[in-house]
Amino acid sequence: MFDNFLIRKDSLKNNVDENGKITGFQFAARNANYRGVYLSLHNGYYLRVDGVEYERDLQTFEINGMAPRTFEEVKTAVWEHWDYDDEGIIHVKKEGGLTPGSHVIEFQQSILAAYGYLPTDEEWVKNPPKPGTGAGSDKTKHIVKYELELQQGKEEI
Repeated sequence: MFDNFLIRKDSLKNNVDENGKITGFQFAARNANYRGVYLSLHNGYYLRVDGVEYERDLQTFEINGMAPRTFEEVKTAVWEHWDYDDEGIIHVKKEGGLTPGSHVIEFQQSILAAYGYLPTDEEWVKNPPKPGTGAGSDKTKHIVKYELELQQGKEEI
């Protein structure tokens, strides 16, 4: 149910580097787990935009006032917490970014269970499941579809 509210509707925009070149796109996402999670349990996203899948290695994650980090870096943030109501920013590498207009985003979080009693827990810490397979999806069991308008001329999300 909460899956439909994970991405803030007005947050899709292109990333621009210091030279004015568009290097990708970004949007704001919330955590589906009502208790929040330790950041090290956050495994990335299944992300498909307009039919193109963007693997985890093209994604970085920005939260808690820190610069965007890869999910390999996030995996080591064992004492850092992502609270339920805090938004994280997902940055995606895509040369030239997205075109102006509406975009269809298919999305699923992969956040490993925070409870420590599942038979897969230890294995998933060593070898996290691929986002989008449903394994490790915690509170987001289904891939959810959003239609978002690319925001133009906005400096901050």
